[in-house]
Amino acid sequence: MAMTLLEKPEIKKREKLSVIDCDIHNVDGYQSPATEVWVDYMPSAWKDYHLSIAGRRRSGSNCPRAVPFAARNDAFPPEGPPGSHLGFMQEQLLDTWEMDYGILNPLSPAGGQQNLEYGAAIAQAVNEWQIAEWLEKDERLRASLTVAYEDADLAVAEIERLGDHPGFVQLMFMARTMEPLGRRKYWKIYEAAVDYDLPIGIHFGGTGIGPITGAGKAAHYIQDHGGMPMAFQAQVTSYVYEGVFERFPDLKIVLIEGGFGWVAPLMWRMDNWYRKLKMEVPYLKRLPSEYIRDHFYLTTQPVEEPSDPAYFEQMLAHMDMDDKLMFATDYPHWDFDSPDQALSHVSDQDVKKQIMAENARELYDLD
Repeated sequence: MAMTLLEKPEIKKREKLSVIDCDIHNVDGYQSPATEVWVDYMPSAWKDYHLSIAGRRRSGSNCPRAVPFAARNDAFPPEGPPGSHLGFMQEQLLDTWEMDYGILNPLSPAGGQQNLEYGAAIAQAVNEWQIAEWLEKDERLRASLTVAYEDADLAVAEIERLGDHPGFVQLMFMARTMEPLGRRKYWKIYEAAVDYDLPIGIHFGGTGIGPITGAGKAAHYIQDHGGMPMAFQAQVTSYVYEGVFERFPDLKIVLIEGGFGWVAPLMWRMDNWYRKLKMEVPYLKRLPSEYIRDHFYLTTQPVEEPSDPAYFEQMLAHMDMDDKLMFATDYPHWDFDSPDQALSHVSDQDVKKQIMAENARELYDLD
């Protein structure tokens, strides 16, 4: 049953900490192409194309979601799909949890289109929709700038058009891309990102050229959903080994909704193979783990939580990235993490304060 605008969840008492939510999904009325709100912001020629021909996406996951719209049951507003009603989101999320800021991450189809110019038109429309319908209506909101990242020139054009807008704090990529993101085809985007001081946000999902696993397509949603860290690991490996951070030493990458329990073992593995095969990558000047700790940020949701709290503390210690971990709820999705229950295994209140708000405040230059 949908929650009314006046109903609020019972909140456990907790020490008052500032909260910045780094993964909120704003959506439009995407029941059909004719009802997508951001279509009103498309140039007329592309609007006609969208309504008459629509997109040609690359293949992705065909596993059905666990629940409609992948949303929590109480996140359905009075009208429209979850995440589409600003007032409902304000009361259910921003106001209830007294959040300082929330970062909007629209999961638009812009990056997954075969027609790249059409994808760029979608990106432009989504960004204009975010400005008009979200950023200008709540000063606590910031957003990811959507770009058609499979074409660097088109992506750069959108960055140059809106990259200095104060409401946009990062670019939005999806984890499954046509090529590993360390490849040179993406380097123009990174150059523009650095020029505009915009991190690259890489979010769960996407429609790359292959299946989610290295062994073929997943049979069940649980494999699709739970196996997403493999895509993130491939991107981290590509960024580091292909020398992106030597070329762009100020570039920052935010990994969103990919978990983080895998980070320390990946660093160990990458360092190990670098020591044995570094002749293949002579342009690297440091251990892979050092590049990862300097350039990558991670959001908390979904949190890997072992049964023994001591193991969680050990995981954080092995990562040594307390200053790079940022809180996220994943609202309005079914696996939402509430601020009063997340990170219950973190005993150090200074570390928890960093994760819940201060790391994001510094990265995104928020007051």
